[in-house]
Amino acid sequence: MTIEMNQVTTLFLAMALFLLGTALVNKSKILQKFCIPAPVVGGLLFAILATVLKATGLVNFTLDTSLQNLFMLTFFATVGLGASFALIKLGGKLLIIYWVACGFLAIMQNVIGVSMSYLFDIHPLIGMMAGAVSMEGGHGGATAYGTTVEALGIDSAFSIGIAAATFGLVAGGLVGGPLVKYLINKHDLKSTEVEESYEYTAEAHEPAISVDNFTMQAFLIVASMAGGSLLGDVFTKVTSNFMENGIVLPNYVGAMFVAVIIRNIVDRINGNIVHMRSITLIGDVALGIFLSMALMSIKLWEVAGLALPLLVIVFVQVVFLVLFAIFVLFRILGKNYDAAVMCAGFAGHGLGATPNAMANMAAVTARYGPSRTAYLIVPIVGAFLIDVVSMPIIITTINIFS
Repeated sequence: MTIEMNQVTTLFLAMALFLLGTALVNKSKILQKFCIPAPVVGGLLFAILATVLKATGLVNFTLDTSLQNLFMLTFFATVGLGASFALIKLGGKLLIIYWVACGFLAIMQNVIGVSMSYLFDIHPLIGMMAGAVSMEGGHGGATAYGTTVEALGIDSAFSIGIAAATFGLVAGGLVGGPLVKYLINKHDLKSTEVEESYEYTAEAHEPAISVDNFTMQAFLIVASMAGGSLLGDVFTKVTSNFMENGIVLPNYVGAMFVAVIIRNIVDRINGNIVHMRSITLIGDVALGIFLSMALMSIKLWEVAGLALPLLVIVFVQVVFLVLFAIFVLFRILGKNYDAAVMCAGFAGHGLGATPNAMANMAAVTARYGPSRTAYLIVPIVGAFLIDVVSMPIIITTINIFS
């Protein structure tokens, strides 16, 4: 029996799975410990169920995920609108160093993924899907770029990316604590600050959400989406004059960069126009539905044969990040307690996501003492700025090997 779901019923299923995942995460200490996103839980449960039903010949689901692109565009536009140049200035020199280190990590993650793809005799873009796309990019990056890579004819790229992102998310939660404990014990580091909450929030002094400011944020997001779609088309046409087929610039990438431009122009006109509480709310909902819709349509049977190469690539990624954090990042950040805590955050979002980074740092500071610098820099880079530097690296890699 085949169950065909149209656009509306597919959206309903995605939101239902999002809510189911939220309920399960709230009740599971293990899922909370590793910061597993709620839509990932709900979406994967349905994907497993659909795979079992298909394998037994009972039911085959046909889903209409055409709305997925809309939610993806919305999410990346909200990321861009959060990237204020004023935040970079606020973080100072250490923020720039940390940001550059994230860019270097993205390059090396792609180098590792592509290099090991030749070792296992698989397509380089499959290896890249276990690189910066799913490590620094997390489930959002794996879903977005996986769709792009599959459109280039690389089957199962999306599923590989999601699987790698899940492994990376768990690994990021596991290695952060031991990594920092090693640095603290070896260098006898101690916090010099008074206990206080330093977690950065862009919404700290904003007014409450209202119809007026919410509508304005929706307008800025849609303007970014429209401008990004146009930018992607124009960029591909212009570059086609210099090379065959041109350089592919996905519309969600364009949306994010246009959003960055809009944010910083608007800030110069009036610093109170952008309302980050509304932006964050819209982005979180869009990301949740986007991920839920993407994961529930995964064809798990397509990645079974690539399980071993995928695990090996992710393992190498974890080893490289740990060594880089200990011997390079810790030193260039100052070789002090703040640098050690930032290494915990680096492990979290370098392999998983910003919530992972914050969970790692919370565990460290709860035991060893607070770090104002880490709580300022890591969320700004992990939540807003990291995509700005990693996207060009990923897009360039896709165009080189496509």
